[in-house]
Formats: sequence, structure tokens, C-alpha cells
Amino acid sequence: MKGFVVLAIILFSTGLFSQNLEGSWKLIEENGRGISDKEVVRIYQDNYFAEGAKETETNEFLWALGGEYTSEDYKVTLDFNTHAPELVGTTQDPKLTFIGDDKIEIDNVKEVQIWERISVNENALSGNWVITGRKRNGEMNTMKPGDRRTIKILGGNRFQWVAFNSATREFYGTGGGTYSAEDGKYIENIEFFSRDSNRVGASLDFEFEVRDGEWHHSGKSSKGDPIYEIWSPYAEAYSE
Repeated sequence: MKGFVVLAIILFSTGLFSQNLEGSWKLIEENGRGISDKEVVRIYQDNYFAEGAKETETNEFLWALGGEYTSEDYKVTLDFNTHAPELVGTTQDPKLTFIGDDKIEIDNVKEVQIWERISVNENALSGNWVITGRKRNGEMNTMKPGDRRTIKILGGNRFQWVAFNSATREFYGTGGGTYSAEDGKYIENIEFFSRDSNRVGASLDFEFEVRDGEWHHSGKSSKGDPIYEIWSPYAEAYSE
């Protein structure tokens, strides 16, 4: 009987901690009200999260927020927040509860939100990345990420890039949507863009290769200019 009880505790604990936030999620309810006037998507990957929101009808950008989170107790430390820049650098402790495998409830006192999982799909580019190299005039210029940085987080078939300064709380821009990465071809389908909502609906094709753990990214920018960039895993870049 004692062995049965121990086994039951182990199975319960395994089930409790096997639930994984990684992937993409969509806000479907807030304070008991269904969400239809805006689209809010959040990506969790490698103990980092990013959220982007737009108006459903006009594609107008609404807000972005994100930062590091702990998978044990879901405390979040914000790196950027266009809603409330004064909260950048603070650690929040919302209550997160899984509702089955495909929904979560987040209670942060002011709002109670229900999020539904979009996807858990992974590929060679799933992760949180920070730009560490860019070719200019035929020469590769390397950069060491600091307070000012540009990140790109990919998970659950969704991507979001964000440019910000966590020390000054300045926010420079963001964009995101769906993506695919297969056979060396990386395709972004833009669903929100803070600088120009007219870009929503555009698709951009790039070549990619993961070499020695770094993402080599080449093609043409949204303006048609040739680009070659190197992105490094965020956690590794900031552990040096």
C-alpha cells in the first residue's frame, strides 16, 4: 500500500511539471469577456516570452511586452512594455494555472486572462535569438549585445522580433506573425508591425543555416536591400 501511495505521488508530480509553456498562445478571454476586437499572441521559448497585439479590423499595432520568465513559479522580469514602460526591470508574480494541456489562466490581479495554445511545433530555428553580427559594405560587423538589443523569438510556428533598450526603457519597434523554416528556406508572414500596419500580409523569403549554434540569415530586407545577419542564442550571448 505504501509503495502504491509513493507511485501515485510520483505520477502526479510528473504530470504537474511536464506541462510545458513553450510554443505560441492566443488570448481568448479577459475578465470573462471573449476577445474579438483584437488579436494578442504570446510566444514562450527558452525561458523568455514576447507578446504582440493588434486591432483585428485595422491591423493597427496596439502593444508589445516581454522578458524572462522562470518555468518553476512563472515569475517574469520585464525587458520591454509599451503599455507601461515604468514596469521594465521589475519582476512580476502572476498566478498561472494550466487548464488541461491547451489552455492557461493568468491572474495578475487586475485581469484574469485565458490563453489557448496555438502550436507547439519546433524546428531548427525554434528559440530565442539576439543579433550579434551584420554585414555592411561587404564586411561582417560583430556586436556584443547589451542593454540595447534586437531579439527574435520563434516558437510554435510564430515569430516576433523586438528592438529595445532595457536600461533606458526605450522601445524602437516590433513585428511578428507566422513563419516556416525548412530545407534552408526561412519564410516570414507578417501579421503585425509597429512601424507600418500596411506591411501586414507581406511575406519575406530568406536563406538560413544554423552553423556552430548560430543562425546565419540572408536575403533581402522589407525595403529590398540585401542583408546578411548572424543571430546567437540569447542565453548564451548573455552568459559570456
